[in-house]
Amino acid sequence: MSRAIATCMRLAVGALLLPSVVLAQGDPAKGKDLYAKHCAGCHGLSGKGDGPAAAAISPKPTDFSNKGYMAGLKDQYLFDLVQKGGAAMGKSPLIIPFGKKLKDGEIRDVNAYVRSLGR
Repeated sequence: MSRAIATCMRLAVGALLLPSVVLAQGDPAKGKDLYAKHCAGCHGLSGKGDGPAAAAISPKPTDFSNKGYMAGLKDQYLFDLVQKGGAAMGKSPLIIPFGKKLKDGEIRDVNAYVRSLGR
């Protein structure tokens, strides 16, 4: 295989992987404030699923501090869940879609903060 073809193949593979790499990025410091504003009411400030509204919600909000559970969730899934809402993802319809309230970068920031709660 020529060097030019090998380089093109590496670039093509890199381009395919780029969206997941970009998606995984986010600033947890920026996400913390957004999380407090939009998510803590149900999930609690520490992410344990114990926010003020949690007692009235069934099923109970997810505990983001559960390291094992969070490790099993892909970044794309978390992004889609926040952007599209629970009903669109086969989860509780009480998880509202934030795609019209938050920009994609803000969703990544929130997800980065949520990930930090499970570490």
